[in-house]
Amino acid sequence: MTSPLLKTPLSGTTATVRVPGTSANLGPGFDSLGLAVSLYDTLTITTLNGPELEFELSGEGVAELPRDASHLVVKTLDIAWARLGYSRGGVRVTANNVLPHGRGLGSSASAIVAAIMAANALVAPEDQQDAAWVLQLASELEGHPDNVAPAIFGAVALSWQDGADYSSAKLTPSNMVIPVVAIPDVELKTERARGMLPATVPHADAAANSGRAALLIHALSHDPSLLLAGTRDYLHQDYRAEAMPASAALVTALRQAGHAAFISGAGPTVMVLANGGAEADAIVAAITDLSESAQKTSSDGVSWRVLRLEVDLEGAKVEVHP
Repeated sequence: MTSPLLKTPLSGTTATVRVPGTSANLGPGFDSLGLAVSLYDTLTITTLNGPELEFELSGEGVAELPRDASHLVVKTLDIAWARLGYSRGGVRVTANNVLPHGRGLGSSASAIVAAIMAANALVAPEDQQDAAWVLQLASELEGHPDNVAPAIFGAVALSWQDGADYSSAKLTPSNMVIPVVAIPDVELKTERARGMLPATVPHADAAANSGRAALLIHALSHDPSLLLAGTRDYLHQDYRAEAMPASAALVTALRQAGHAAFISGAGPTVMVLANGGAEADAIVAAITDLSESAQKTSSDGVSWRVLRLEVDLEGAKVEVHP
């Protein structure tokens, strides 16, 4: 029921938000680096003259996701509107999901960012907030900014936290950087992956990781020939390997072949950053060959969907129309 102390969005207005998929960490940038890629979820919110909630869902997760107020999009709408001094009236939610769930490509971040941006766009102009507000709320709800920041701003996001405050800086990578993803036919919950991390790491590993993260920024922006060295991680991938053995084996094989492979986010998707189109083609061929070999030698081999993508440079886009 709508609170009399809160406003409701003007009925009969529609906001459509297109949000890119994201890859967090990029190897050594644990919880701080993220990359936006050319896979897009689309969320449309229409305000209705009544209290009802209508929900239309297509694409990924259509058989599993709820279509009621328990859905992440609706819960996020409610939180965002409450922060803005509003309460949800009747809404029609239309979600077209392209990002696979539980694969490390930012599906939950996409839903959160889309809902916040739609909620913000559907209130009175004088109540609307800026992108920094969107980043703050999305980071609070997601728990960290590494996926939500590139989803909002695009390109490469370098994010950090001071107390309860989240910030992010945008880095536009070299146009030679081409992301290739290998998406397995298995899921891995982020909570399980995070639960495998130790409370502390050796000082030497932390120092080594710091150096590689710094090198990665240079490789992304100025010298993609250093991407292999720049994506070496010491903090999280080895600890999580037993939860995704096929992904860990693929990363190892690709890196041994000279390609900058790493686990995308919490996994189990593998991302590789190619230095130009020729290497991107070679990576696609290598993953296909490795996958076929694994299928022949193991009865429980993982199947991979391989996509050559682009870096999304613009981030989430919202359109409002009556």
